[in-house]
Order: sequence, then structure tokens, then C-alpha cells
Amino acid sequence: MDFVIRTLATALALWVATLLPGINLTGDTAIANVLTLILVAVIFGVINAFIKPIIQVVGCVFYVLTLGLIALVVNALLFLLTGWLADAINLPFEVDGFWAAFWGAIIVGVVSWAITLVFRSRGTAARG
Repeated sequence: MDFVIRTLATALALWVATLLPGINLTGDTAIANVLTLILVAVIFGVINAFIKPIIQVVGCVFYVLTLGLIALVVNALLFLLTGWLADAINLPFEVDGFWAAFWGAIIVGVVSWAITLVFRSRGTAARG
């Protein structure tokens, strides 16, 4: 259930990110757009689960030297990779350049964190 909530939260955050210039969702119908967002959220989750930890271990010196600010660049590059992979499998999701990816990654991070926080607090209130 946690995977589903995170994936849907990321999909909603990706939709919010499409409001930025340079991040485009060009499906023909609303259903196609929703399915695209869910698939892109899965791709983004897989990239963050497998590639991001490797980058953090290999580049831990840069994280320390930049006081963690390199994480913004890494997140932008991973978001750009997500857009590239979505384009490679013909999903109508495009990320046009580094700065769109930079701001998109920030939006996706903040929005998905907030949504996940709301759902987790509701879950603990219902159990308590």
C-alpha cells in the first residue's frame, strides 16, 4: 500500500511540475495523461531507488564539500534521465533541458513529500 501511495503522490507531483515551462505532458486524452504520469512516476521511483544511492556513495565527497547542495544537481539530472527514458519508450512526457529538470525535481520533491506526509498522518490517526 505504501508503494501505491508513493507512486500516486509522485504522479500528482509530476502533474504539478508540468505547469512549469519546459516540462510537457502531451497525451491525447485525460486517461492517457493519467496513465503516463503513473508510468513516469514508476520510472522516477525506480531510478531513485537504484541509481541515486550509487551516485550518493560514489560522490559522497562532493556531498560533504558542497554541504549537500550537489543533491539539487543530482536530482535534476535524475529527473532529466527520467524524461529521457520516458521519451525512449514513447511516453508523451518531455523535459526540455537542465533548468526545467532542476525546478521540476524541486517541485516533485516538495509536492510528493507533502502528499505522502498527509496520507501517513491520516493513517496513523486512523490507527491510533
